[in-house]
Amino acid sequence: MPAMSNLAGKFHHIEAASAAEQPTEANIPGQVTADVIYPALVRHLTGLLILALCLWMLAGIIHLVAGLRETLAAGWASIAEHVIIKALIMLALLEVIRTLQAYLKLGRVRVTFILDTALVVLIGELMGLWFKEYAPGKVLLGLGVIVTLVALRIVTARFSPEAASDAR
Repeated sequence: MPAMSNLAGKFHHIEAASAAEQPTEANIPGQVTADVIYPALVRHLTGLLILALCLWMLAGIIHLVAGLRETLAAGWASIAEHVIIKALIMLALLEVIRTLQAYLKLGRVRVTFILDTALVVLIGELMGLWFKEYAPGKVLLGLGVIVTLVALRIVTARFSPEAASDAR
């Protein structure tokens, strides 16, 4: 930046300094709380939640591996049931973590991530019915909800504001 040797440059510098000293909306105490403290608190709490979910997932994996020894005596079908159901729970946790990470990155939760999480959970529940006695009405209801969520997922992906801005 060239040195300010003329009088007009010095006046401009003084005006800029006095404008910076005047109170702005960011200097109001309540505004600082809303703009600085609250978002930082939410980021930290969301980060702690992700950490807790990861630790919960690690504990679930350890419990699954430790429980395999006991279920070996029960037979292959019992092992398959436990592994499939617990693996689907882990996938649901991964989707929740992905949703939280997207929130931290974007500052909002995308509907597609919520629908993905719901689909993983419901498909896991439906697959869990394979190993139990179930009523056909319950299965049809679950399939109906899954089909509806898939349709919503397609609509939200097709008409997403991000997709519209990418097409321009």
